[in-house]
Amino acid sequence: MAGDTSTPPPPPPTTSSTTSSTAKSALGHDPIYYTWSTAFTLLSAKYFNTPTPPDLARNYFRERDILREEKDCAKCTADVKYLLAYSPIIRFMKHNIDLLGPADGSASINETNVRCKRCEGGQSGGWDAEYGILLCANEFRNQGHLEDTLAHEMVHAYDHLRFKVDGVNDLRHAACMEIRASTLSGECRWAREFFTRGQWNLTQQLQECVRRRATLSVSKRPGCVDDVQAARVVNEVWDKCFTDTRPFDEIYR
Repeated sequence: MAGDTSTPPPPPPTTSSTTSSTAKSALGHDPIYYTWSTAFTLLSAKYFNTPTPPDLARNYFRERDILREEKDCAKCTADVKYLLAYSPIIRFMKHNIDLLGPADGSASINETNVRCKRCEGGQSGGWDAEYGILLCANEFRNQGHLEDTLAHEMVHAYDHLRFKVDGVNDLRHAACMEIRASTLSGECRWAREFFTRGQWNLTQQLQECVRRRATLSVSKRPGCVDDVQAARVVNEVWDKCFTDTRPFDEIYR
């Protein structure tokens, strides 16, 4: 009415609880974990070797990855574009995959079938004959780590085209694929093991790294009973697969 001089009701309060609830529903995470306090607790626990609540680290890093997902994926995509253009090992693997694939280029590895996503579970990447290569953008320390992972998955793509392997249902094939990928990608070179993973052996370091990583990967296959079976299968194919450096003349790095 024209003569009504009552004031309108105030807007709803924007308290911290309302903001947190909105953020939680919008991003699908719980903002209480990603704090300086939690970071300090985890850092102190690592330094002083003290226990922490079992889910604290998992929730902290999951929340961090959700908040940084867009930024991580954008950087991953930019790094992939750069590596496809300028990385010697990535360009070499791409060329050899193209030589094995059909003339229409449908098997080629390029920006259309290398996808950067946020992952949960700790893996850095994966390969699928139908969908291409998955890179877990939230898991990479730097561009070099991404390069190793991309090279690893490209060795899988090469093996699929060159040897017609079945890495899903045949554990021996899976073991050979993992041995070759870890050997040829550079992820087991001495500097990576020494400075990043704290493996300080000076002799047989490459072989130990390849065995360890191949056994771990095989043990996660659906058809593998346990890590004992995985280790046995890796040993069965070791001599043939570790020395097979195709398409390289020798271990590149």
